[in-house]
Amino acid sequence: MPHSLSASEYILDNFKPSDRVAMLLRNRTTEEVIQRIASAEKIAAPDFQQWLKERNRAGYDIYIGMNTLKEGACSRTKRDIHQIRHVYLDLDYGGPEALKAIQNSDDVPKPNFVLDTSPGKHHVVWKVEGATLQEAEDLQQRMAHEFGADIAATDASRVLRLPGFANRKYAAECLVRATKQSDKTYNLRDFKVASGPAKDDRTAEQKPPRSGGTRETLTQSERDWAYAKRALARGDDPEEIIRRIADFRADEKHDPEYYARLTVVKAQSHLSKKSVDSREPQEPITRSH
Repeated sequence: MPHSLSASEYILDNFKPSDRVAMLLRNRTTEEVIQRIASAEKIAAPDFQQWLKERNRAGYDIYIGMNTLKEGACSRTKRDIHQIRHVYLDLDYGGPEALKAIQNSDDVPKPNFVLDTSPGKHHVVWKVEGATLQEAEDLQQRMAHEFGADIAATDASRVLRLPGFANRKYAAECLVRATKQSDKTYNLRDFKVASGPAKDDRTAEQKPPRSGGTRETLTQSERDWAYAKRALARGDDPEEIIRRIADFRADEKHDPEYYARLTVVKAQSHLSKKSVDSREPQEPITRSH
């Protein structure tokens, strides 16, 4: 197998030593979340790495923010982003096929890193420069639609798994591996798929016909509900849909997981009722003579 980068190698290859980066640790059993913001140099140091290993053995998943944070930032919201250093895709469904399509595509350059996060699932990462936050998110949305990646994983404040640590999401332990495929740092013109308007799956609902007094703009909550209905209808795992919506709304909701779960439950109820209604026998048509 190709050489897999250690966590320290990966961090120092992606960031300058003085860059401020967010680390996120999540324990799915206790639901505890730990966030640390420090320089890339400090995070890559042996003592910090040892602490991460101990937390990982204790059941925590280990994630890293892929864009740098402003000096003094205490959180990793979009307004805390200092510089865009990466664009990325999360290949959760049909990962091997999507990865092959990316590697054979003329519309995107060769990725810098491919992370194997669990069997058949990957993170794909490109190093970039000169992109604004909005440009990076627009590009990621277009690429997600082009290659079938997770549309919810396209925000600039996203954290991705750090290689060298076990994925604790599943009962069977799976080590996250990262292979390096390119040393280049790209800019927007290297991504041909970036031309044209972004096609966010969450905003692709067909608008109602124009009429007097009809509201044409959907709220984000309506878009989330519509997204949940579409994802459920195509057979996606409800827990995965909840995770996507919660991650997408993490910076806007006080309790994003509760909000996401409520949205999906309502969507399930709506689809169930619709299915029952479609099976009900119709009243026979009687003709008057």
